[in-house]
Amino acid sequence: MTDQVAAPTAVELRRGVLAVSVLHDVDIEPAKLGVCLTGARTVWVSWGECRRALAGHDPETPAGRERLARWLLARRWAADVSLDELRERLRPVGLPVDHVLHPGLDWIRRRVLGGVLDLGFGAVDIDPSDPDHVVLLPQPLLDAVGLDAELEWLQAEGYLERMGAVAADRLLLDTKGQLRPIGDCDAVTLLGSSSLRAAIAEEAGGLGAVVAPMRKRGWTKMALIDPAFGPAAAAATSLEERGFTRPLLVTAEELTLAVEGGRAAEVALREPATDAPWLRDVLYR
Repeated sequence: MTDQVAAPTAVELRRGVLAVSVLHDVDIEPAKLGVCLTGARTVWVSWGECRRALAGHDPETPAGRERLARWLLARRWAADVSLDELRERLRPVGLPVDHVLHPGLDWIRRRVLGGVLDLGFGAVDIDPSDPDHVVLLPQPLLDAVGLDAELEWLQAEGYLERMGAVAADRLLLDTKGQLRPIGDCDAVTLLGSSSLRAAIAEEAGGLGAVVAPMRKRGWTKMALIDPAFGPAAAAATSLEERGFTRPLLVTAEELTLAVEGGRAAEVALREPATDAPWLRDVLYR
């Protein structure tokens, strides 16, 4: 059961934004129709945009405040760099469709065939406390600064495909089949690259499998992984850093979740057996 509600009022939104201001040290000036983020450049955020940020969550709950904070901080940080600097720092980001950090439908630039992974914009080196943090950029932010999202996405997708090709080359050399971040793309984002998916599928004979229980790490050698590892690792990972709770089936064009309640061991059983099972390196026993 979620803490979602319908259409918070302006009063409720004001209280939520004021709480964010105190908890996250965001300088604001509430107004009748929205809120001003004060600083070197003033940023106007309407109550309508705040409702979009909440995506149905109550602004006076922890989950609602966190969503508001992420949105308002992204707006503030993006305004503190020039348009050219922001353009250079744009990066593709992939998230499971039901992920807690997912900004909403208008953030999506591309949904990978299979319906489990969404791709949208992020930016590096705008968070003052962590230059490596890829900050998710909501669509109203892009509209406000005047970025051509369609044009910029072509550049971002090109970057993703290049990083995916590098990840594919590294997988061929990794006997454990570990999928790690490349450049500014984490493991989940890399799965949005058709070049990487094609390499995984080709090595497996047409249909590959990936376990990616956290955003920064995945595994493609199912014979080395206990079937219980993926769900257990996902459950032990924080919601923000969690990846997929079930194994993924991979083709060059598609990414889907294994059937819930199915026999996960069958994926591992299809892998060739090792000649020395007593020396097999497994992640979980």
